Amino acid sequence: MLILITGGNGSGKSRCAEALAAQFAGNKLYAATMIPWGPEGEARKEKHIRQRRGLGFVTVECPFSLDEVPAGKDDLVLLEDVSNLLANSLFDAEHLAPPEAVEAQIIALEKRCAALIAVTIGGLTGDGCDAETKNYVAELNALNDRLARRAEAVIELRGGKPQLIKGNCPWTL
Repeated sequence: MLILITGGNGSGKSRCAEALAAQFAGNKLYAATMIPWGPEGEARKEKHIRQRRGLGFVTVECPFSLDEVPAGKDDLVLLEDVSNLLANSLFDAEHLAPPEAVEAQIIALEKRCAALIAVTIGGLTGDGCDAETKNYVAELNALNDRLARRAEAVIELRGGKPQLIKGNCPWTL
């Protein structure tokens, strides 16, 4: 089962995903894909660690490959997040991978676990960006669209409130 949670930066999508995952009775893995660059990145990482404290997650740092996530068929995985995983694959010279490879990793992870909650940034336009960033935004939007079509449920954070825009979620919002 794939649940896609989307929204802008600072929209509350991570808290929403964590609250949904907290309702899962089995093992919970947190697939952390962010590479913290500088003090701002470290602060974001620490914020996310504080937010999920006490929720029963085992954190797996996996900025380049979801193959490292030891998920079993009875586990829930919270993937935080698709946008970082894609950026790492497109911009890190040592780990370059096409968007299709990132998508394949996500699908393979979904097949290994009971539930995958994937968080992603939605609604980016790339306006005013350089060509490389515009390409990333286009690739992210296309990947998000493909994941949304595949997902059993899609939740969008609007004004800090979760809106179920596709399917059914097995846990309360």
